[in-house]
Amino acid sequence: MGAARLKRTAPKARGSVVLYPNRRSEPQHERVVHAALAQRLAALLGMDFRGDFDPTARPPEPVYFVPSDSIVGLDEARRLGIASEQDLFGGVVPHSFMATKAITHPLVRAKAAAPAGWSAAFGRRVERAVFRGFTVFSLDDARTAARRLFADGPIRIKPVRATAGRGQMVVNDVAELEAALDAQCVDELANCGLVLEEHLERMTTFSVGRVRVGELLSSYCGTQRLTVDNQGETVYGGSDLLVVRGDFDALLQLDLPEAARLAVTQAQLYDSAASECFAGLLASRRNYDIGQGVDARGRVRSGVLEQSWRIGGASGAEVAALQAFHGGGQRAVRASTVELYGGRETPPPQADILFDGLDEEVGRITKYITVEAYEHPE
Repeated sequence: MGAARLKRTAPKARGSVVLYPNRRSEPQHERVVHAALAQRLAALLGMDFRGDFDPTARPPEPVYFVPSDSIVGLDEARRLGIASEQDLFGGVVPHSFMATKAITHPLVRAKAAAPAGWSAAFGRRVERAVFRGFTVFSLDDARTAARRLFADGPIRIKPVRATAGRGQMVVNDVAELEAALDAQCVDELANCGLVLEEHLERMTTFSVGRVRVGELLSSYCGTQRLTVDNQGETVYGGSDLLVVRGDFDALLQLDLPEAARLAVTQAQLYDSAASECFAGLLASRRNYDIGQGVDARGRVRSGVLEQSWRIGGASGAEVAALQAFHGGGQRAVRASTVELYGGRETPPPQADILFDGLDEEVGRITKYITVEAYEHPE
């Protein structure tokens, strides 16, 4: 009798990590950074990095997406094969406004203009975790909201799709309000909304988030820094994060300052409310900006400013922390992202540089990350 033949089994499909550029405009420095982080995610997942997604040549093995913005529409997610947060670095929202800071505040009145899918319940759920403010979708509602907010002091007007703090302005009276509203695009206002919020001085902005990639789960809390860009505007300049293995509860087990602990609990409330109020939302990367400052009456205030369910400015630090957890036994690390404009400063020797060059949109910019061990105080 001849020797039995060994049954051959097909090798397990590794899968592919692909970029999915879906923002209206994406500067070169962001494209380069996203590609660098996608390659690191591929290494963490044991997959191959294949660059931009090509729908005409989809590989047969699993595909993991790194979109440049939240994916809008459940049909779009299904078309791509995204069924859970394990399929992408970022998030999926049923309606476009859910991916912006528009959701953070309630409407100014029950019958105010609002897009399909608006959740009045969400505004009620997060009332204790946000500043006083309103989201409006018409000029009349903007004026009504301003009249209510002016009773407590100046108002900050925030375009809902702008990033890095760009486009925001502070108004002190009706004349300044009207000038600000004259500058708004009525169609943009009706489709996307506008946020009017109480203005605070001496603001510190915390970043709180949770990231899941494969079997790795981490949460973090830290602060943002500001810098001056090449046009002289004050913008986001990076984040310094304390990152821990596990969910928000693991983060709260650390010896956090009270201000940071408050920021984490407010982010938790906002996060759970979003999951419960927006059916179809899924996100592997959940980032929340929490501001803490002083209002016009001298009161210290704290609240969630906005969410980000997409790859963002702190993602370099997030991915670097996951790499540290994947390769070692650390329970927590300190990870930072830094953005420098104009070549005025030199990165430290230990910096992991993601981009250093001339960008057509923003000029000279350097972006890097650092990671170091965190020792839990006894």
